Amino acid sequence: MNILFVGKKPRFQTSNKFLHSFRKKYMTKTGGFSGTLDPFASGTLIIALGDIPRLFQFFEKSEKVYRATLWLGAKSESLDIDTDVKIDKINQIEIYKIMEVLESLIGNIRYFPPKYSAKIIDGQRAYNLARDGKNVNLKEIESNIFNIKFINYAHPFLTFEITVSEGSYIRSFGKIIAEKLGTTGILSNLERIREGDFIYNNEAKLNPLEYLQKDFRENIYLRDKRYLFEGGLILLSSLKYQDIGRYYMKYDIYIALIEIIEINGEKKLIIWLIE
Repeated sequence: MNILFVGKKPRFQTSNKFLHSFRKKYMTKTGGFSGTLDPFASGTLIIALGDIPRLFQFFEKSEKVYRATLWLGAKSESLDIDTDVKIDKINQIEIYKIMEVLESLIGNIRYFPPKYSAKIIDGQRAYNLARDGKNVNLKEIESNIFNIKFINYAHPFLTFEITVSEGSYIRSFGKIIAEKLGTTGILSNLERIREGDFIYNNEAKLNPLEYLQKDFRENIYLRDKRYLFEGGLILLSSLKYQDIGRYYMKYDIYIALIEIIEINGEKKLIIWLIE
């Protein structure tokens, strides 16, 4: 059973538990999701059952769009409401200052991920180390903020919509915004609106070939397809297009992704076959 769709994860549920509900629904043990959402966050989560998770690495999933609410004057270890929250009373901030700060973030930005994150340190998740009270030393990373839009400010809550590159941490951006405004801040709400072209549409089934990265081109298998169904190999000579690059083929229930590379002057095939 190979199924691809976008689910809408509710708040205060782990991404794994959300995935499990679909495994149970479709009575399958295989499947996965792309782009973990924090338990307190909601929104689009790409779900794939069967062998489709093998294709996650080839999907176009950037840019990502989130809507976040920043609680100004609040503090927590996790930079959200998932751990103990301390609140300081702060004065209302003028809108023009908020707009200036938001606009200043557009572009490449270097920052530290939250210590309550899924980053792996010495074989362990950072959030597990943090919960155990151990030191969490994360390396600085770089993200691209393509756009950031002011939505609403009802003191002390600031809501904004942000478009970012894959692998970005919105909680860290919330912290940076608060610091630039001269205070502290944590996310009280976070919703993912879109991942690349993936948007929520009532769990409608999707064609994975329509979501491949843009450099994939269609190729054509020249031999009798029965040869493949009987366990035959895909050879370079059996393809219509043999230039170096990445291709896809679709025939009956099969999907093949093919990369043609050159090693020591000889062309080689790397094949991912989904049945």
